Amino acid sequence: MVFGKIEEEFKEFLENRRKYNEFIKNGLIDEDEALRLFKIDNWRDYLKLFDIASKVRDYFKKEIEITSTIHITNICHVNPKCLYCGFAAGTSKEGYYEPFRLTDEEIKKSAIAIEESGIKRVSCSSAHGYQGKEVIRALKIVKKYTNLEVLVNAGADLTEDSIKELKKYGIDTICCNLETINENLFKKVKPGEELEDRINVCKLVNKYDIELSTGLLIGIGESYEDRVNHLFYLKNELNVGEIPIMGFNPYKGTPMEDHPKCSALEQAKTIAITRLIFPEIRITSPTPTIGAELMQFALLGGASNVATVIPKNHPLNIKGVGSPKTGNLDEVVKMITDLGLKPKLDWKRYKRYLEVYKLKK
Repeated sequence: MVFGKIEEEFKEFLENRRKYNEFIKNGLIDEDEALRLFKIDNWRDYLKLFDIASKVRDYFKKEIEITSTIHITNICHVNPKCLYCGFAAGTSKEGYYEPFRLTDEEIKKSAIAIEESGIKRVSCSSAHGYQGKEVIRALKIVKKYTNLEVLVNAGADLTEDSIKELKKYGIDTICCNLETINENLFKKVKPGEELEDRINVCKLVNKYDIELSTGLLIGIGESYEDRVNHLFYLKNELNVGEIPIMGFNPYKGTPMEDHPKCSALEQAKTIAITRLIFPEIRITSPTPTIGAELMQFALLGGASNVATVIPKNHPLNIKGVGSPKTGNLDEVVKMITDLGLKPKLDWKRYKRYLEVYKLKK
């Protein structure tokens, strides 16, 4: 295995024998080594992989970020729908199913509640068909009433004008997940979209010097070679600040309801390999896709951000995009601290939040 070489190169970096910029540019593994790591199949190699990936994460990331969620609308104009989607109106009775569009007041109350819980970052996501206007609306409200960091996710629904507008109003991160760069597989599971449209949005985000988040949806039928190609496409063709690793989790009532779930171990392995390719970036694991109760697998693999985390004071009933179950803030904080890691929170607000909700039990 390649672990000795990886550990030696990381040691050289820690001892200032490798320049920072060179280390960040090259990472710790190449394509061939990444593919060999994807093929590991015994506990000893998994433990070695998680050990080195976590050490790299801990060097660059002193705290584990926590990102909450506001879903703005599920009224999606993509047709035909993505085969796995349980988020859009009418797709799965386990999801939202009924169409909704949040009012400005609902967005405001949600954002204030999230900030009051001690969480410092929120994802505002919208279905397609609005040319980015819905996420712009949400961004303006969240920035007006809170100091939250804001990621928006409208996929390929963004235009160049809407990206410029998002920058004008202080966006922190724009997410446009490619999900897979295997074009045949993309077209099979997302028949109403074009991969090129999503790539173009990613390039526009880079053009306007906004932090780009773009991730992989794994376990949908891709090969390990596909994952390696995807990760090194991001490495070589885009300037990426965040990579979500999302494991497939079937929604009942969708065309892919019988497709097997991607295991937490497989997701953790993919996160760890991603960490060795991208040592310093934010690597995100959403609680609905890994399974809220299995989030520690992602942290062992080197994740630095836990997403779709919902505090008890959130005024809305949030369901996950990958599965209906989301991560509860108190439980996520405990899972982070149980591993000796530090959650990134506004601790004064979080302590007040705990006092209030302990009294309400």
